[in-house]
Amino acid sequence: MQSRLMKSGGARSIIQKQRALMQQQVRTMRGAVEPVLPEMPATSFTPAPYTGPTKEEVETKRSQFLSPALLTYYKKPIMLVQGNMQYLYDENGKRYLDVFGGIVTVSAGHCHPKIIKAGQDQMAKLMHTTTIYYHPEIALFAEELAAKFPKDSNLKVTYFVNSGSEANDLAMLMARLYTGNSEIVALRNAYHGMSQGTMGLTALHTWKYPVSHGQGIHHALNPDMYRGPFSDFAPESAAEKYAWDVKNLIEHGTPGKVAAFICEPIQGVGGTNVPPPGYLKQVYQTVRQHGGLCIADEVQTGFGRCGTHYWGFETHGVTPDIVTMAKGIGNGAPLAAVTTTPEIARTLKERIHFNTYGGNPVSSAIGRATLKVIDEDKLQQNSLIVGKQFKDGLEKLKEKYDIIGDVRGMGLMLGVELVKDRKTKEPATQETAFLFERMKDYGVLVGKGGLYGNVLRVKPPMCITPEDVEYVLAVMDLVLDEM
Repeated sequence: MQSRLMKSGGARSIIQKQRALMQQQVRTMRGAVEPVLPEMPATSFTPAPYTGPTKEEVETKRSQFLSPALLTYYKKPIMLVQGNMQYLYDENGKRYLDVFGGIVTVSAGHCHPKIIKAGQDQMAKLMHTTTIYYHPEIALFAEELAAKFPKDSNLKVTYFVNSGSEANDLAMLMARLYTGNSEIVALRNAYHGMSQGTMGLTALHTWKYPVSHGQGIHHALNPDMYRGPFSDFAPESAAEKYAWDVKNLIEHGTPGKVAAFICEPIQGVGGTNVPPPGYLKQVYQTVRQHGGLCIADEVQTGFGRCGTHYWGFETHGVTPDIVTMAKGIGNGAPLAAVTTTPEIARTLKERIHFNTYGGNPVSSAIGRATLKVIDEDKLQQNSLIVGKQFKDGLEKLKEKYDIIGDVRGMGLMLGVELVKDRKTKEPATQETAFLFERMKDYGVLVGKGGLYGNVLRVKPPMCITPEDVEYVLAVMDLVLDEM
């Protein structure tokens, strides 16, 4: 009788309701107080009424005319039609707090008025010209970008491109041309782009297609201080052991000799993994001793997001030979760059190398405005102060809920790893998906990643306020309590 009832949807519904009632009774018996969700912080911005096609119509058009490979978030995707600073709005005017920065592309805030004006003004003058002609915006942008690097680094020559994938492809080309070597060392769990070349660098298997991604790519151990093989060691000892793996790989696994080592100062898609102190110093020394170059992928960590420094590599006390950047460099505009030394940059003169839209006047104007806004609005300082508030709040939630296994990161680049058991560290993948979905229902858009999809990725626009952070923490607390 019971087995037959279990097969029916009605029976399952009754059981679920009974279980919820029992849980409520237990809370009442314990004298627990139900968390009260505060209102989202007030804003003076009012979105314009939306008059375009319905969400259903857009969904139909996407299915008919766009690639089926396009990824969408959430079981029921949302449609966003307007943005203002840290907030986004759907077609019905519902407001969302963006805690993922439009996938980390928005550094200064959605539709920042100064950045919008810079793009509009330039668009009205000249929308496009390539680098075969002179134009002031690209030259000024390159000069202002060079000023953001350490003065003693000699990182002052930039090649502008359109995406992070293209930037990393170009960095590999430069390294191979300059050194005359062919082998590239990357890290396991890394993500460096979606072009065929950068898929070879990317070690997250879910981002790769079963085709050849080019020769000469090797992956060293990910210096993961939570899940890695040396996670039980002191940070200094772990750094030595992880760095030794790179040394061993270069000396015994790169027959064509090493051209470059590439890594993110903090892994982004991989789950906000921060290498232990001293790791990059040792690795950079080894790579250079063997004739290779060091590439820092700053696509997600750059432009003040880490709080203490403008660039992620600075937090490790190292200086790379090549820096790649995208996303936050244009506050959402399709803009990316490779900055290196004059000597390394000169290698591209051996042949013709050309990018039609790299350094486009409008993109350059937007990039220049973004640099200014980051300084004028003190967004790096905000990343440091509000990021600490955010991380401290997440640590308090970790004390309250055993499902939170680790809180890590710096500034406004944070990660929260969920586990079923803190001792075994079994990934809580389904629970993370539930939390991810429910936070959206309460108006908070957060990311998720990591090899097992069990890490919440917290990377909001750097203009986020303390009140916004308290709202996010309250929502997370409420949903964790529901779970």
